Amino acid sequence: MENAGVIAKLRGIVDNIEDGKCVIDVAGVGYLVFCSTRTLTALPTTTTVSLLIETQVREDAISLYGFATGAERDWFRLLTTVQGVGAKVALGILSALSPSDLIAAIARQDKAALTRAPGVGPKLGIRLVTELKDKAPAMPGGAAGTVLATIAAPSGHVADALSALTNLGYRRPEAEAALARVVEDQGPAADLDILIRGALKALAK
Repeated sequence: MENAGVIAKLRGIVDNIEDGKCVIDVAGVGYLVFCSTRTLTALPTTTTVSLLIETQVREDAISLYGFATGAERDWFRLLTTVQGVGAKVALGILSALSPSDLIAAIARQDKAALTRAPGVGPKLGIRLVTELKDKAPAMPGGAAGTVLATIAAPSGHVADALSALTNLGYRRPEAEAALARVVEDQGPAADLDILIRGALKALAK
């Protein structure tokens, strides 16, 4: 069978965590799993964990890549379809950007956001936003991804609120993320004072 021996999920105890990888003890067998920083940070070390696994089989090695969520795994699969993006670079991107952040960055063609990830230079950043612009909206990322995409091209009260926050000294990415939470709850047509107060409250946290 073509998929015989392919591991799709592991459930066990975290035996060890290192930079970019961990060992999952499943009934006494330790599996080396490569993960994004986001997934590694979320792993509990005292209870049983469950990781979705993407298995890559090559002539010289069988590598396991683990994900805390289905959204992260699906983005890993999509990212590795882009020329120049191998498993290591894909994990680097997922360490730097959440699925929601990826949707927003690609929607606004923000290659600079992608180049924050290790291994992604300007040319690859352009390739990513160009090749994925039609695929990203259908990818999992939750409502926050759609909201962030709207925030990236603001208008009306949202634009005014974003301008006010940046004038107060907040960095645009921080202001966008805070506004996204408010817009998700209140909608983009909310009053300006509600948007600003809500965003300031989110930023204070």
